[in-house]
Amino acid sequence: MQTQEKQDLIIGRNAVAEVLKSERTVDTLYILRGEKNPAVTRLAAICRERGGVVKEADRKKLDTLCGGANHQGVAAFVAAHEYATLEEILAFARQKEEPPFVIVCDELEDPHNLGAIIRTAEAAGAHGVVIPKRRSASLSFAVGKTSAGALEYMRVARVPNLPAALDTLKAAGCWVYGADMDGENYRQTDFSGAVALVVGSEGKGIGRLVRDKCDFIVSLPMKGKINSLNASVAAGILMYEIAAQRG
Repeated sequence: MQTQEKQDLIIGRNAVAEVLKSERTVDTLYILRGEKNPAVTRLAAICRERGGVVKEADRKKLDTLCGGANHQGVAAFVAAHEYATLEEILAFARQKEEPPFVIVCDELEDPHNLGAIIRTAEAAGAHGVVIPKRRSASLSFAVGKTSAGALEYMRVARVPNLPAALDTLKAAGCWVYGADMDGENYRQTDFSGAVALVVGSEGKGIGRLVRDKCDFIVSLPMKGKINSLNASVAAGILMYEIAAQRG
């Protein structure tokens, strides 16, 4: 069955099997910890083959997730939109005869922030958004709603390893700019050419391995008493600066 409260959550073995059979994208499949039923392990194997994340959960968590409904040890969050690949993002840039402009989100966990970034990226002319497979908001219906329709037009790639994805973008000619508090003033930064803009998570910022891949660290000058901005707000300011220089 499909819950009314969470329309992207599918519960029960048969319902999840039908979703996988229809080839809709499953973001995350939750299975009961220690479950050995062949039907459940088969669902997990299919989900992994298609790039989905499989997590084990205890019965209490599954019961809470499913609102007390009979989940049979299985629940799945279904993506609101199909994922693209990194190569499809780069191919889109080539098709438009433009240097790539890609937004990379490093473990951004708030779906509203991700949705807002997708919306701004589409408006600013970015060719795609990249998110990691784990420890990140995915293309849930909350993300789709916050994007205000932009998700239908923006290519979003989900990759298993962000540093490796940045290597791919560099090989395609991109300079990688990380947004962080201790960087160069963004107003004094040359964003011309192919750009990959890395936006860090809400609490931790950019991870060390991802930061090591950045060619430049840029920041927004803060003149008030707080020292940081919401991730999607900061990303939006930087995206439009990049768009202005590209324009």
